[in-house]
Amino acid sequence: MSPLLHHLLLASANMPALYDQSDGALAQLLLCELQLAPSLPLFAPLPRDPELAGLCRDFLAQPHIRSLPENWARQLHRSQRTFNRLFRQQTGMSFAVWRQQACLMAALPRLLSGSSVTRTALELGYDSPGAFSSMFRKVLGQSPTAFVRATTRQGKTAKPWFAD
Repeated sequence: MSPLLHHLLLASANMPALYDQSDGALAQLLLCELQLAPSLPLFAPLPRDPELAGLCRDFLAQPHIRSLPENWARQLHRSQRTFNRLFRQQTGMSFAVWRQQACLMAALPRLLSGSSVTRTALELGYDSPGAFSSMFRKVLGQSPTAFVRATTRQGKTAKPWFAD
């Protein structure tokens, strides 16, 4: 995320959805910056079902790749088959894909704040840093180290919007 986009998001955090004309320029600039920002194919939608959403929120707070759908089904008092059908219906993806996305979303801030690939991989329950790196590369197209390096370089070389 560019420094400009970061500051625009902070500035617009309390802006109402139906903003008035005085916030119009901020909203337009924010939309322009969002269109220019590189997108990451990451999302882990929360289901509407309150019990399933609770389990998903708990998982997002402490993600672990070895979390088993059988355990979730048991907690919801559902069969494995019913749970799989419910999960896909509520989130639009399988449990395994959702779990991977959630773990990857948790990994990015850790890596960008300086946590090592090994530590991040082990905290998220991967068998090895190599297994984590392989998944990371498959989803994001580059290794965790290359991603952090590129992101850090982009943040340092990005010219502040007010420097013109």
